[in-house]
Amino acid sequence: QVQLRESGGGLVQAGGSLRLSCTASGRTYSDYAMGWFRQAPGKEREFVSSVTRIGDYTSYADSVKGRFTLSRDNAKNTVYLQMNSLKPEDTAVYYCAGRYYRDYDYAYWGPGTQVTVSS
Repeated sequence: QVQLRESGGGLVQAGGSLRLSCTASGRTYSDYAMGWFRQAPGKEREFVSSVTRIGDYTSYADSVKGRFTLSRDNAKNTVYLQMNSLKPEDTAVYYCAGRYYRDYDYAYWGPGTQVTVSS
């Protein structure tokens, strides 16, 4: 089992920045690809970004490309999502997720952290 815990959410004005962190405990963190997803009120959960287990490749949703940066520090069992130029439409609960590198689906999820961007 892998336990995940997000932090860093909050209220920010449009154009501002936040950095989300997700710290893992349990099994070998470096065996897991990590991702961020978000869910806005009344909408389905959507993919935001992901990073491979050794951090050599990242991917982003088109809606956040150029504004969000994902990185991981395997020594600290932590993945970071730097969010810049935030927009009101970025308002959502953000979830960290872990996927064992041999698996297809994300099996481990954090409880989520709220990000609210005011206009």
